Amino acid sequence: HLHALCSTIAFFFLPTGPTVSGSVVRGNVGQNVTVPCLYSIEMTQGITSACWGRGSCPASKCDQTIIWTDGLKVTEQNNHRYTLKGNLLVGDVSLTIVHAEEADSGTYCCRVEVPGWFNDQKNNLDVVIEKARISTASPHTHTSEQTS
Repeated sequence: HLHALCSTIAFFFLPTGPTVSGSVVRGNVGQNVTVPCLYSIEMTQGITSACWGRGSCPASKCDQTIIWTDGLKVTEQNNHRYTLKGNLLVGDVSLTIVHAEEADSGTYCCRVEVPGWFNDQKNNLDVVIEKARISTASPHTHTSEQTS
C-alpha cells in the first residue's frame, strides 16, 4: 500500500512549470566530464536561451556565470575549459568540463529560460571530481586475497 501511495504522490507532484532536480555527476581529474542538461523544444515553444553558473540556481539568471547560449550558439563563455559540446538545436545544453580539476567540484546550476512567469527549468547538479585511485598492490596479492 505504501508503494502505491508513493507512486501516486510522485505522479501528483510532477511539475508542469519549473523543475528542480538534484543529481550527482562524478569524474576523475584530467578527464572531460559532462554535466547533463536537456530541455524539450516542444515544451519551451522553440529553441531558447540557457545559462550555467556555479552554486544553486538563484531567483533569476545564473550566479557566477560560466556560459550562456541563445539556443543556437554560445554567446558568453568565461572559461575555455567549460564548453557546450551537445547539439543545441535539439535542446542539449549539457556542460562539458575539459580536463577536470578537483577545484571544479561543487554545485552547478543549469537554467533554461522558458517563456512566462517563473517557468524557467532549473537543474541543480552536484559535481564531484576525484583523483584517480591507483592500486599499488601487485597482481599476485590480489589473486591470493581472492582465493584465500
